[in-house]
Amino acid sequence: MTSDPTFPKLLVIDDSELIHRLLRVRLQGERIEIHGASNPRDGLKMAKHLKPDVILLDIDMDEMDGFEVIQHLKADIDTQGIAVIFISASGEQAHKIRGLDLGAVDFISKPFDVPELKARVRSAIRVQQLIRMLEEKAQIDGMTGLWNHKYFDRRIADEVAESVRHNKKLSLVMTDLDRFKGLNDFYGHPFGDKVIERFSNILTSGRTSDIACRYGGEEFAVILTNTNSDEAAEVAERYRVAFEASVWADHPDMVVTASFGVCDISRLTGAPTAETLIHAADAALYRAKQGGRNRVEVTPTPKAVAH
Repeated sequence: MTSDPTFPKLLVIDDSELIHRLLRVRLQGERIEIHGASNPRDGLKMAKHLKPDVILLDIDMDEMDGFEVIQHLKADIDTQGIAVIFISASGEQAHKIRGLDLGAVDFISKPFDVPELKARVRSAIRVQQLIRMLEEKAQIDGMTGLWNHKYFDRRIADEVAESVRHNKKLSLVMTDLDRFKGLNDFYGHPFGDKVIERFSNILTSGRTSDIACRYGGEEFAVILTNTNSDEAAEVAERYRVAFEASVWADHPDMVVTASFGVCDISRLTGAPTAETLIHAADAALYRAKQGGRNRVEVTPTPKAVAH
């Protein structure tokens, strides 16, 4: 097996060890990381864990045939997007039609024609890479280049679940440009766009692990993994100072500011959720606005419950 994290992953699910050995030899030299499962149930578990780019799936297996396996794959949100190529010694047209109707992208007959096998696997991988590129582009804010609200919603839910499961630190910064509507109305939308772009650049100039998103309009969110509230407040303060110090060529005397609300997951009461973390950080942002703007507010530590 070629082992390289940058290589596409191929998972072979076939109950014949001979086929596994044959495919490893036939695909030798291809820039592919090859994994194999001889049992369809193991194959389903591996697919969920590995999330391969392509699965070569045998139709004729004793414990569970390929048609049942693909139905499980397509019913699971974690595996439904994986490209499946059926392989079978049967050349029956009905099998091909059924496989394609169930969501397979291709069908290869045994014995393999090696150049055709390689070409079909490469083609499926290219399509998967294109799909991923388009999916990622759909989650990027066109104006700022930051992740958009749709991506934020999914990512914060994943990070909260990961934090709860493994007891990891996690903080969220919600931030909003101060008096932006008035600035936009008075100086015009082109200047307002420059302000948003400058602020976006500042949010992405810090730690590479921080996940900056455009939440909507002039409001932004930054997810900080493995970060407590004190550390997150320091990050937010650096953002605040850098933005306040911005010089605007068209308006050299102008100072534009932003306010920040910070919460880490340990400061939530009850079972943490993405919604409660967002709400707490948003409440801290509101306090920053009410307290005079251009400041960082942190969600207070929950009060101890008296016994």
